[in-house]
Amino acid sequence: MGYGIIVYLIVKAKSKNGVPSMAEADWPSVTVLIPAYNEASFIGAKIRNTLELNYPRSQFRVLVITDGSTDGTDQIVKAFPQVELLHATDRLGKAAAINRAMELVNSSIVLLTDANALLNEKAVQYLVAHFSDSSIGAVSGEKQVGMADGVELSAEGEGLYWKYESFLKKNDARLYSIVGAAGELLAFRTVLFQALDPDTILDDFVLSMRICEQGYRIGYEPDAIAMETGSFNLEEEQKRKIRIAAGGFQALGRLGKSWSWSANPILFFQFLSHRVFRWVLAAPALVLLGLSTIYLVVCDSGGIYQLAALGQLVFYGLAVLGWLGARTNTKWPIVFIPYYFVFMHWAILLGLFRFLSGRQDAKWEKATRIRVPVK
Repeated sequence: MGYGIIVYLIVKAKSKNGVPSMAEADWPSVTVLIPAYNEASFIGAKIRNTLELNYPRSQFRVLVITDGSTDGTDQIVKAFPQVELLHATDRLGKAAAINRAMELVNSSIVLLTDANALLNEKAVQYLVAHFSDSSIGAVSGEKQVGMADGVELSAEGEGLYWKYESFLKKNDARLYSIVGAAGELLAFRTVLFQALDPDTILDDFVLSMRICEQGYRIGYEPDAIAMETGSFNLEEEQKRKIRIAAGGFQALGRLGKSWSWSANPILFFQFLSHRVFRWVLAAPALVLLGLSTIYLVVCDSGGIYQLAALGQLVFYGLAVLGWLGARTNTKWPIVFIPYYFVFMHWAILLGLFRFLSGRQDAKWEKATRIRVPVK
């Protein structure tokens, strides 16, 4: 919250950026990359959605990568002659799949999007308009989590998190650049792509931050929307959060230039505050806060520490009530936010242990998501 408030106040004092625009005659060629592993239940709807995007067909190419899929995803893709299929029997992970596909790309812009994310009709137009600014190397769209009546609270919690994350991204972009883009919808200049290490877990984050390290900014376009459903339940959501956390710790060790204050002070401030402190310090700090408060209360160090202990007891008590409600898929508004806050930071701690133990493979098992009927 502190970082969000600080950045909001800074950008509030700045003049607003104009709405990016680009004449239709200047629209660049675009290649859409859709990595898909065992996405038979989604891929048909995804391809139809992609082909319905409002962008000139002569400037638009679609590549679907189905390496290692065993559920017939590749056979579904073959039913669409308008798209190109890249299939291999060996499953080497998403980073390796992206590397292989990029060798075949000859367009100016690449649009990377997940197989389970549906885009709004003008998403590509909104994204490419940002590239009229030569300092922009990549643009991230807005991820939204779709929910319906009776869905698991995991979906609602995920949606709540992304609303706050979108607020941060909007202000990050106005300050200088967003720090890491989500793979649901990311456009970038082809010439700026750097091959990913095959064992990369968070390919979208590393890919976009390496563009920043080359001196370019990552823009943010809230009108380009990637809509996906939430995780099927809280166990599936925790599995996803743990993988993301493990990948975050891995990425921090591979982005050497992002740690350099002298290279770019503003990017360093954003990277340190928005990513490093959240991934590395926040969860362990909560544990240390609780332990140190208990110690100070036992030592009778003063009333302020007793008050701090009471505040933490109330907060975690509300989180426990939220956990009990979540087990029956019942939302109690007052306790839901504390519960999801603790849930996320617990997943970060588990992700840290998984990273340190080396048990998180780049070929992760995707979380099961809520399925919705598609016309």
